Amino acid sequence: MLKRWLLALVARVRFVVVLICCSLSLFYLLACKPAAHHSQQSLLWSVGITSKEGYMALLQEREDSHRHYINSLTKQIAQLKEALQERSQQLQLSLEKAKAKGILPLGLDSLHKIPTQSDLKEFFRSQLNQAEVNSGTKLPSEYAVIPFDTFTLRRVYQLETGLTRHPEERPARKDRRDELIGSLETALHILNGPQQHSDTTRRKHTYSPSDFIEGLTRTERDRGTVYELLFKGEGPRDFTQLVFFRPFGPLMKVKSERVDTRAMLINIIVPLSRRADAFRQFISNFREVCVRQDSRVHLTVVYFGRDQINQVKALLDQTTRETRFRNFTLIQLNEEFSRGRGLDVGARAWRRSQNVLLFFCDVDIHFTSDFLTSCRLNAEPGKKVYYPVLFSQYNPSLIYNNQTNLPPVQQQLVIKKDTGFWRDFGFGMTCQYRSDFINIGGFDRNIKGWGLEDVHLYRKYLHSKLVVIRSPSRGLFHLWHEKHCADELPPDKYKMCMQTKAMSEASHGHLGELFFKKEIEGHLSSQKRRN
Repeated sequence: MLKRWLLALVARVRFVVVLICCSLSLFYLLACKPAAHHSQQSLLWSVGITSKEGYMALLQEREDSHRHYINSLTKQIAQLKEALQERSQQLQLSLEKAKAKGILPLGLDSLHKIPTQSDLKEFFRSQLNQAEVNSGTKLPSEYAVIPFDTFTLRRVYQLETGLTRHPEERPARKDRRDELIGSLETALHILNGPQQHSDTTRRKHTYSPSDFIEGLTRTERDRGTVYELLFKGEGPRDFTQLVFFRPFGPLMKVKSERVDTRAMLINIIVPLSRRADAFRQFISNFREVCVRQDSRVHLTVVYFGRDQINQVKALLDQTTRETRFRNFTLIQLNEEFSRGRGLDVGARAWRRSQNVLLFFCDVDIHFTSDFLTSCRLNAEPGKKVYYPVLFSQYNPSLIYNNQTNLPPVQQQLVIKKDTGFWRDFGFGMTCQYRSDFINIGGFDRNIKGWGLEDVHLYRKYLHSKLVVIRSPSRGLFHLWHEKHCADELPPDKYKMCMQTKAMSEASHGHLGELFFKKEIEGHLSSQKRRN
């Protein structure tokens, strides 16, 4: 009996729930019915959606809705145009006021404009008119002259050679070769074009690369590059000259970002064997720059052998006691000295999870806090590595031979022609992240002793997709020291060592004074006798 009563109760509850759901659905439909177009909706319900009148009414409704939407958008666009025009006028007025006060560079007022083809042509024409192509420019002295490079089909002859380029050479960079070949191809296309042979009285001559004699080219950094190409004519005294100008466009913003270097730790790795006196000088600079000024560094010393290692430990312990700086790691290897091996061991010995920035350094290097900042800014994991060109100091005893005592090291670090040179043939000092160093394969561990290991690593990066930042650094110096080239070195390394030794002694002019010292002294004594 109780069971039947429960079944009946459940059935009644189900019926009530269904009735409530139906009522709620009906109320929802009535509440959600649009109020607009009520007459048209009633017509649709009464006539039926399948009739012709129903379709026409529905289309009319949609058309009216779209028309209202288009009118709204048109009004908004007009308002935006009006606001943009007003804002442009305000900006133009502000730029004119700033230019009148002399606080805005000329040409900046055109940055907010959308350049058209005529604007670009006008800009390029102004670049041509301001460059030294059709007329000269008043120069303050002979040092302001921009020299031309002379080029032929196979060679480029240049004045600004540096230490890794020759007075005449084949262009090593592909973009440089393509640039010169492109100018030659353009000249041949113009010479062999129909406009060049419009004069029927003149015999047609088909020009080829063999007719090219030579070309001149130079670049004005803010204007563009000019090319003057000379070709053979139809006779021995007949020549054809073409002048091209490749104008530079206005500056384009590539990116603008904030770089926070506060958490960028640098692991300075120094391979060392003996040379405790040089390490003492290195630690002195390290304490001043890294401990007192920067403090975001770690020093890893990889020491080969046991001779003088106690002196190195004593210097590190003394630094810890006096400065409370403890970011040191000393690794001792009972092996023959190998710079590449030492740097490789130091880089791989890092056990922290952080992808640390590595600075491969030597004991004869003097660096500043500005260099550490450049190291952090010019290296980025997976994107770029930094290969600075350091300034190599000449022999101080030759530079300051007219002084009783040598000046302090800090006063010797002056970047001048007579005090040193940019060591652009060296690639040993570099900043790169440990992940990039590991992924590239590290150093060639088969290389022993001095030299070539840095060149091999440098070439690995050149063959990769990472950007290599190669630039002179005003805060990185190589201190002069006596260089000994071991007899056991192979011929190529021994020759490289001797070349480096010769370059590091003094400037060309100073060596000339030493070489002709007797002639100079004889001339001075003869002058004194005459007086």
